[in-house]
Amino acid sequence: MENTDSKKVIFSGMQPSGELTLGNYLGALKNWVNLQEEYDCYFCVVDLHAITVRQKPADLRRRTLELLSIYIASGIDPEKNTFFIQSHVPAHSEAAWLLTCNSYVGELSRMTQYKDKSQKAGDSIGAGLFTYPVLMAADILLYQTNLVPVGKDQLQHLELARDIATRFNNTYSPTFAIPEGYTPKIGAKVMSLQEPTKKMSKSDDNVNSFILIMDPPEVIRKKISRAVTDSLGVINYTDEQPGVKNLLDIISAIKGVSPLDLVKDYEGKGYADLKEDAANAIIGELSPIQEKVKALMSDKKALEAIYKQGAEKASYVGTKTLRKMQKKIGFIPR
Repeated sequence: MENTDSKKVIFSGMQPSGELTLGNYLGALKNWVNLQEEYDCYFCVVDLHAITVRQKPADLRRRTLELLSIYIASGIDPEKNTFFIQSHVPAHSEAAWLLTCNSYVGELSRMTQYKDKSQKAGDSIGAGLFTYPVLMAADILLYQTNLVPVGKDQLQHLELARDIATRFNNTYSPTFAIPEGYTPKIGAKVMSLQEPTKKMSKSDDNVNSFILIMDPPEVIRKKISRAVTDSLGVINYTDEQPGVKNLLDIISAIKGVSPLDLVKDYEGKGYADLKEDAANAIIGELSPIQEKVKALMSDKKALEAIYKQGAEKASYVGTKTLRKMQKKIGFIPR
């Protein structure tokens, strides 16, 4: 079942389970801003996914609102997009159960993330970590999504969503659009500042390895000044110099200038110059966002109006798909 709207539908979401990094911003959020003109976008704060790991209630509430504020402050327009809190649209949970009953234990147990986590946790692993890929499929399929921005670590989950959608369509009749992965034309992959061969991650034990979107300027300068480079002392854009390459990639993503063009500006200059420019670029990019986030977080009424409006729009579309699913399965209409 294809989306009949003239614009293709994109769905994406982030978990409010921790602070967002510069990598999240340059790799995803900055691209989302560009998508809103071309696509019908659904951007979700996936709080149901966050509770697969135990959360402190106060932290979960704060981070959910902060993540919404970061979406808006980054330039995602509530009037042009549908963005909402996942738990405010009950169709997600209902559709997830219907799809769970059309999924197989074998395919869920093959999910790499589940296998990795279950090896560490053993029998005490939460059931939500086993079934959450089906909830992810429900998130996507409810909106007749055509495209899903995904990194390599989520490709397996998208394949599962495609398999479940195809199975449901074949069992009952065409119900869902079959989603495809979306790779942005410009996608920045930000690496760890301490181990530049690894992706930047907020779960890293070394706080100097990542920059948070809400880090104050003095913290950003300190972290960049401690960023690992090398002993060559020459600024080139090459895999042999991953630390230098990472800093060039960051500046490139912020300024919209190719890294190879940037290199030309550093002839005869050293790593201190590169680090100072990187710090200035990051602070210049994040400071206005931080100010907007603080303003939004101090006006909870305005924020509430935005997420309620988004939930209404999402519920209207998502519930239509849910009703079709229920009818085809054989449930009595409400």
